[in-house]
Amino acid sequence: QVQLVESGGGLVQAGGSLRLSCAASGRTFSSYTMGWFRQPPGKEREFVASASWNGRNTYYADSVKGRFTISRDNAKKTVYLQMSSLKPEDTAVYYCAASIAEWGSLYSRRNQYGYWGQGTQVTVSS
Repeated sequence: QVQLVESGGGLVQAGGSLRLSCAASGRTFSSYTMGWFRQPPGKEREFVASASWNGRNTYYADSVKGRFTISRDNAKKTVYLQMSSLKPEDTAVYYCAASIAEWGSLYSRRNQYGYWGQGTQVTVSS
């Protein structure tokens, strides 16, 4: 079992930066692929980024590639999402998630993740 708590959201102007954190607790963390998803107002939850269990491999949605960076610190049981050059369309509730499978690959589908945080609001003003 993994429990996840996001933090770091807030209000930022377009072009600005934010770093989200997701702290995990529970028996294991380092064996799970970690992902970030977001849910814009009135829309479905969508994939943002994924990091393999050791952090060496990452995968991004096209909409954030080159602007967002996912990283993890297994010793601290924390995954991060560094967001730069933010746009108003990045406004959403951001969720971190841990994969169902351990020691797996990169995942981008919601049903590949079994543990979710409560979300943190990111609002980008124009």
